[in-house]
Amino acid sequence: MDLGIAGKVALITGAANGIGAGIAERFGAEGVSVVVADIEVNAAQAQAERLCAAGTKALAVGLDVTSPDSVAAAVAKAKDHFGAIDILVNNAGFTRDNRITRMDLADWDAVVDVVLKGAFLCTKAILPGMIERGWGRIINISSRAHLGNPGQANYSAAKAGIIGFTRAMSLENGRYGVTVNAVAPGIIDTAAVRALRHFEKVKESAEATLPLPRLGTVADVAAAVGFLASEPASYITGDVLHVTGGRY
Repeated sequence: MDLGIAGKVALITGAANGIGAGIAERFGAEGVSVVVADIEVNAAQAQAERLCAAGTKALAVGLDVTSPDSVAAAVAKAKDHFGAIDILVNNAGFTRDNRITRMDLADWDAVVDVVLKGAFLCTKAILPGMIERGWGRIINISSRAHLGNPGQANYSAAKAGIIGFTRAMSLENGRYGVTVNAVAPGIIDTAAVRALRHFEKVKESAEATLPLPRLGTVADVAAAVGFLASEPASYITGDVLHVTGGRY
């Protein structure tokens, strides 16, 4: 299926590794120019170089999504290089797990700030250009954890907040040709997941209990993001696409 987005420009936060890197590669394969935005500058540069070697126009930018100044600088650099940003993927996020009685305020703030504040700041910086041009795609990466996971009150709350943010933005901006959707992955086979000390149990559980009995892949998530950015998905907004293998 032709996604109809060749020649567009996408900025992806947290794009140096994992799901973000996979999304960048998927867009590159569709002829989209990619801004690899990440707080890990060296890793972002390495990913941009890999994309360029594969024939994608790519730019690495250092980005702390919790800093208004950093967001402004990254967006300005991307616009100077590519002229505009048509697609925004708010992917940056991480976990600091603990039960609520043991969770420090710093752990709560850190996760919520990166996931929610980061999406707010990046959207606020990039959306006006989309409105001006009458076309835009914003895809926010939520998680199946938005339904609540023990030991992840901070992460679950932030990812649930992303869905509320997505729906509010879709209602505000549809009239301007901007769609806003979310993707909610389940357990995805990434380096971070493989580093879990109980990874084999997680894998065995997925294979034994999921309707689609395997772990999800980065490519599964990237395909969902690519679809929501596409012209064939132009009448979809405010929605949440779960990529979970059937687990709810």
